[in-house]
Amino acid sequence: MAVPKRKVSKSRRNKRRTHQKLNTVNLIICPQCSEPHLRHRACPECGRYRGKEIIEFREE
Repeated sequence: MAVPKRKVSKSRRNKRRTHQKLNTVNLIICPQCSEPHLRHRACPECGRYRGKEIIEFREE
């Protein structure tokens, strides 16, 4: 049966876990409608990306 010969120290254990963390979402503010959205994606509120209308919304 495989059993560790020595106790894994807190320092060594924590070094192994450094990549198991949550990253913050990079949101930017849309210059047209001032709503936050993900970078390099069209704004879901106004449908614009880099000043051009990409998504057309139909008003009902």
